[in-house]
Amino acid sequence: MRLQKYLIVLATGLFILTACNDSYKFTLNTPKKLTINQEATATLTEKNNKPVDSIQFFVNGKRVPSKGNSIKINTKDLGVGKFSVTALAFFPGKTKKVNNSFEVLSAIEPTIYSYKIKNVYPHDTKAYTQGLEYYNGYLYETTGQHGKSVLRKVALKTGKVLQEVKLNDKYFGEGMTIFNNKIYWLTWKAGKGFIYDLESFAQEGEFKYTWSQEGWGLTNDGTQLIKSDGTHKIWYLDSITQKEKKSIQVYTNKYAIKELNEIEYINGKIYANKWQQNSIVIFDAKTGVVEGVANLSGLKKEIQKTQKLTDQDEVLNGIAFDKETGRIFVTGKHWGKLFEIELVKQ
Repeated sequence: MRLQKYLIVLATGLFILTACNDSYKFTLNTPKKLTINQEATATLTEKNNKPVDSIQFFVNGKRVPSKGNSIKINTKDLGVGKFSVTALAFFPGKTKKVNNSFEVLSAIEPTIYSYKIKNVYPHDTKAYTQGLEYYNGYLYETTGQHGKSVLRKVALKTGKVLQEVKLNDKYFGEGMTIFNNKIYWLTWKAGKGFIYDLESFAQEGEFKYTWSQEGWGLTNDGTQLIKSDGTHKIWYLDSITQKEKKSIQVYTNKYAIKELNEIEYINGKIYANKWQQNSIVIFDAKTGVVEGVANLSGLKKEIQKTQKLTDQDEVLNGIAFDKETGRIFVTGKHWGKLFEIELVKQ
């Protein structure tokens, strides 16, 4: 009887050992950091070289062709940013999913810019500027804060408010843009934006954010709306449905640029205020590669000659572009001046 129990225990132990040995242990190997235009390989390996029926690979959720247990990753097709890689392994009676990621950096160092002040115009110190646009000879501006968020049309030379509509007090207004004779205006945390008639300022509709959580800056490239959400991502919205179709990530040759705020599309580039930095980041609208950084901290000092600013709040925010003349206008939250500037390479 004792021998029988011993044999049962031995057999059970052997079964457990065999079962453990039958378990598959996969590793998905990818480079951690790459430079854009580099080609890389991602490889799935099994610790004990056990047979696998097949493997499927996905980059950012999209299936890519594989060869054996590896894939080639062409970063030129992806742009810069952080990307996920998933391998789905099929083996006798089972499947296993293995995840990893890699980061693609820009291949160039950003050009550093300073500026020249070309003209100075008055700006309302009560305007907590969130969006700014120059259109047909006038400035259009949106402001923020609960109970104080407004959309207004402003005379450039005098700063006089010519037309204005107030946002419901429960919303915190953010960036805006003019597209197809409509004004599109974001809210911060409400997950929605509003659509207004350009001439009458009558509200005509609203739209919900698809994947992004917040609204910060808004611009357009003539065919689609472009949105920032306070992260390092820029979202492209369908011009008819306003649904977010895709995003790009904004990177230098070293790291991601986060907290992108008010944005302006200028000749294939996006100019973005970096929140609380009193600077403008210039990046390629297709790839997200940062090509330049403009240090405008001197403008803050210029404002401080005549008014006191709250450092972490009343910062540079607002970029407008005159397509006819190439003029660039900038201002800040509660700043008493709006500047026409020319960027100068250092």
